[in-house]
Amino acid sequence: MTVPLKTRLAPPAARRRLTEDLVSRVYRQVPDPGPHLDLVPLEDDDYRRMTARLMEEIDPRQGLWIFAYGSLLWNPTFRYAEHRVGTVHGWHRSYCLHLTRWRGTPEEPGLMLALERGGACKGVLFRLPAGEEAKDIELLLRREIGFKESGNRWRWFDARTDQGMVRALGFVANHACSYYRPEPPLEQTVAMLARACGHGGSCAEYLYKTVASLEQYGIHDRHLWRLQDRVAEQIAIETGGGI
Repeated sequence: MTVPLKTRLAPPAARRRLTEDLVSRVYRQVPDPGPHLDLVPLEDDDYRRMTARLMEEIDPRQGLWIFAYGSLLWNPTFRYAEHRVGTVHGWHRSYCLHLTRWRGTPEEPGLMLALERGGACKGVLFRLPAGEEAKDIELLLRREIGFKESGNRWRWFDARTDQGMVRALGFVANHACSYYRPEPPLEQTVAMLARACGHGGSCAEYLYKTVASLEQYGIHDRHLWRLQDRVAEQIAIETGGGI
């Protein structure tokens, strides 16, 4: 049976300081400037080749699992037949993709999460329905890798779950990308997340939805929790409305 996309799995463990009200204070209408001229879009044939390669790499005994750690939790491109909370060792969430489009502008650049080497990352593994893998893989690639020089690159993870190990497809930071940079110091990260907004929404919204979605699955990321606390305080200070 396919599980609805927005099933609420657990109540929040504690009160978040970053609220919908604070997030709404950051939002502003920003026109889409279009992709940077030096970014070359991938073509349909590129996606077909990548999809064919990944289809060959699926373990037929397990089927296709996707590892979600950020926006795929609350804005997926697929429906799923099963989910499990799991941990990928050797990787951690990092605000290492700098954006001047989508959730940022050249005047107020934003930050996006990706996976970086080191530590561990707890997320959710989704098993996709059998028979739809090729379609779902191509949609996922189009979402995560839009250009020949992309901030993400795919890889297969061995994730540990309570039900055993799962081999899952996921995405990590591409260090060769021009808008990759190591996550800034805490104060700079907080300031950027509290201010940046583009035609795709604000960075505060992205942080809010990611932390809230993780909570629904019983996952507490200490780094993101600290960031949401500090970003909430920064927005309140800059907007003068309190928390």
